[in-house]
Amino acid sequence: MSQFPILQLLPKKERAVLHRHPWVFSGAVKKLPQAANGDIVEVQSAEGQTLAYGFFSPQSQIVCRLFEFMEPAWGQGMAASAAFFGQGQVGPDYWRGKIEHALALRRRLLDPATTNCYRLLHAEGDFFPGVIADVYHQTVVLQLLIKGTEKLLPTLTELLLGLGYRHIYLKSKASSHFLEDMPQESRWLTEAPELPLRVREHGLEFYVNPEKGQKTGFFIDQRENRQLLRGLAHGKRVLNTFSYTAGFSVYALAGGASLVHSVDISKDAVALGQANLELNRGQWPAQIPHQGIAADCFEYLRQTDERYDLIVLDPPAFAKNAKSVPNAARGYKDLNLLAFRQIEPGGLVMTFSCSQNIDKLLFQKIVFGAAADARRNVRILQFLGQPADHPVNIFHPESEYLKGLLLWVE
Repeated sequence: MSQFPILQLLPKKERAVLHRHPWVFSGAVKKLPQAANGDIVEVQSAEGQTLAYGFFSPQSQIVCRLFEFMEPAWGQGMAASAAFFGQGQVGPDYWRGKIEHALALRRRLLDPATTNCYRLLHAEGDFFPGVIADVYHQTVVLQLLIKGTEKLLPTLTELLLGLGYRHIYLKSKASSHFLEDMPQESRWLTEAPELPLRVREHGLEFYVNPEKGQKTGFFIDQRENRQLLRGLAHGKRVLNTFSYTAGFSVYALAGGASLVHSVDISKDAVALGQANLELNRGQWPAQIPHQGIAADCFEYLRQTDERYDLIVLDPPAFAKNAKSVPNAARGYKDLNLLAFRQIEPGGLVMTFSCSQNIDKLLFQKIVFGAAADARRNVRILQFLGQPADHPVNIFHPESEYLKGLLLWVE
């Protein structure tokens, strides 16, 4: 008899689980478990075969998020983990193994001498659904997205401190509060460090404030795209829209841009961007002009007389859910159309969407529509995305959320 509550699937609904997709949708369930929100449950086929284990979310359309699968053909699977499962619980050593495995990958990917901020845990991308952990030198900013991982908070805190991180900040997410009945309070789980933090990325430095910043304080997921821009910016007039921390602007100036304008609707963001530019002032000649502009990016593009050689379009997620996709598509098209009208012939546009509900093909179609309306010949030079420390679980393509295009505009 199982030591965990059992969630049983309808006949012929086990295919996705057998293919290791980590989400079980409510429409696939025959029998719900006698379990509370966040409990670990055993997922069985209609015939009673144990398929996987996951976190139960009774109020969500994704009724269970799987973290362990039971299929011998895939290797060790649960056999290697059997010692950590017992009495209806999963022991700390099991979760430690997941974190250490993720950390080992980051150590292979990143050079700490030049970069000390990275994503340690990328939820399903690291086979640990419901957990985002971003590292800023000795500080971890933790986002727990489901009740199941919230119940693991004491264990996760102890494990992260055991790995040598000194400070942990728990940052709540509004969607988790409403969907998972989780607290909306963000707080330090340890003694707070001096803020803002000062971190290093590809040899450049940035201020990060986990308490006040968007996401976990910095857009780590654009690291390699910023580095790409650095290699393209020499001698170019650059516009960085939705500039926030001015990350792309810092890289552009470090790459030898002749002029950079950073536009963001928030005056505080413009000030933060200016502080980051001052922090790296020694990386470029003092005479290179930079201007931070507090303005709506759409209106700026409509009204400016400036022409640019390179434009970065990195807006926030326009599509928060599936219902908002049509409006979001119009917003992305309008933004790209405006950029195509302001870019010099032979110029480059780096355009992005971080909306998970807009896939790569749809995004490309949106940009195609903007190019057609602008009557500009546009070529895709490179497809852009999230860096290697934001891995995509091949069985869960939904973990690929950032998509972008590097465009040549004739």
